[in-house]
Amino acid sequence: MSKKESFLVNRLKSVGYAFKGAVYLIRTEASIKIQVFIAILVTIAGFYFDISKTEWLFQIAFIGLVMSMEGMNTAIEYISDFIHPDRHETIGKIKDIAAGAVFIAAVSAAIAALVIYIPKLF
Repeated sequence: MSKKESFLVNRLKSVGYAFKGAVYLIRTEASIKIQVFIAILVTIAGFYFDISKTEWLFQIAFIGLVMSMEGMNTAIEYISDFIHPDRHETIGKIKDIAAGAVFIAAVSAAIAALVIYIPKLF
């Protein structure tokens, strides 16, 4: 009989698995690489334009939202391909909906960036 691991050990393992998943996502997915690049650019812009704490919060939240949605989209694509590797109309709809969710988050993030940065440019 194996000794049950402590709550703390289990949480640390979970964080490790999550970190491993994030690194895998960034290393393997072109779209997340683009999003990381954009996140770096707007972070630099945030420092350059000295955005407010509230603007930082929105910027960070939208970066996290877009990247999280991209991760979920990728997971949905992987599981869909695993379940049904061949072309299938319903699987296609599922993938399109997941990609649409990323699109909605990205458009929202872009609008927020325009609201933050256009007044600073003019």
